Amino acid sequence: MGTLSARTLPSYNGLTSHWEETMKTRNLVLIAVTAVAITAPVVTGDSLRAAESLADTEAEIARAAAALKPKLVETRRDFHQHPELSNREERTGREVAERLRALGLEVKAGVARNGVVAILRGGRPGPVIASRADMDALPIQEAHETPYKSKNQGVMHACGHDVHTTVGLGVAEVLSRMRERIPGTVKFVFQPAEEGPPLGEEGGAPLMIKEGVLDDPKPRAIFGLHVAPDVEVGKIGYSSGPAMASSDRFLVTVQGKMSHGAWPHEGIDAVLVSAEYITALQSIRSRRIDSLDPIVLTVGTIHGGNRHNILADRVQLDGTVRALDERTRGRVKDLMREILAGVTAAHGARFDFDYKDGNPITYNDPGLVEETLPAIRRAAGAANLAARRPVMGAEDFSYYQKVIPGFFYWLGVSNPARGITAMIHTAEFDVDEECLVVGVRVMATVLLDHLERHPAGGR
Repeated sequence: MGTLSARTLPSYNGLTSHWEETMKTRNLVLIAVTAVAITAPVVTGDSLRAAESLADTEAEIARAAAALKPKLVETRRDFHQHPELSNREERTGREVAERLRALGLEVKAGVARNGVVAILRGGRPGPVIASRADMDALPIQEAHETPYKSKNQGVMHACGHDVHTTVGLGVAEVLSRMRERIPGTVKFVFQPAEEGPPLGEEGGAPLMIKEGVLDDPKPRAIFGLHVAPDVEVGKIGYSSGPAMASSDRFLVTVQGKMSHGAWPHEGIDAVLVSAEYITALQSIRSRRIDSLDPIVLTVGTIHGGNRHNILADRVQLDGTVRALDERTRGRVKDLMREILAGVTAAHGARFDFDYKDGNPITYNDPGLVEETLPAIRRAAGAANLAARRPVMGAEDFSYYQKVIPGFFYWLGVSNPARGITAMIHTAEFDVDEECLVVGVRVMATVLLDHLERHPAGGR
């Protein structure tokens, strides 16, 4: 790519130009590290030269990310036009693998069906770290009429995984250009089936881990990001500690006794029993759990009965439970069974309770967060970084965090002035594509900063 001047990098959405941001980043790094050096017992020329070198490298990352914008937009739109459901990401996985091989990375495809793992070995000794991007889409018919609208009927990148994949590829390209200066190894993980594999199939982060994605070499930490439709483009959000909820699923079957609707006393009405159970479930949140512990308990579907004048002998309830604390999570499960047993016994009905543990709580290691935030401030600008409350959505990135420390943060993608505000998992969802440049700049800076902070042999 050619050198870009200040004039060719225009201001965007009230932000300063990329060139101004680059120089600001460089100066902030120099000021911060020089301040530390001044307060230290001995100030050395080496420390100042190291600070200047880091500042120059991060400025280089910012310029490279800006120069990549046309390619990033093209890549994201290609993935958006060809979305694929969980465990069916054949084209996406193939494209990702080919692009990574072209960068000269060590690439392994077909991990957990369609996943891709690529290794970038730096020219200097150092630790191993990982970044993760997910690739699957959702069974949603896209509503927007855009030049890059999905070509796959009924399938859409409505959760921004096309952005995640594009950013991951962009980071790999930027860092591959400076590999001789990188002190360590970066493992790029492109994961299928984050939205959950089809029934009866394995997939997602658990299968990636099962097939060794965190082994040989094992990363000391893993980083990931997710689009945030309630955060404006250019901004980054984060949480320390619990960031996203666990996500469990339950299926309750109430067994009653069929009878004519005119003689209800001869039967056991499974609809009535189910209705009382659904109402009683709300007492868990309001009366049985500490009011300061967030939970969500939702009955999403109800199926039962076969005619208007017949008492239903069987009703099924399907729903989800979300929590931000593991003890609370287990307590809700026990209370659901307890209430179900009581309600069905009161009516002489029977029940089956199938509760499946899903994604764990997404927990950002506080120490990792604290040491990473300065790098994000330098890359995004201090005014563009903000702490956020945890959310009750769920992410299977949490499985990686059960094995090694991880930090999962939010990438702003909205632009109210352009009407880009729709929620994820909706037919109207879209992003301001300036987020691609921000995403690459921030993640590349975060990864390089972490490697520089942890010298060879350090843990």
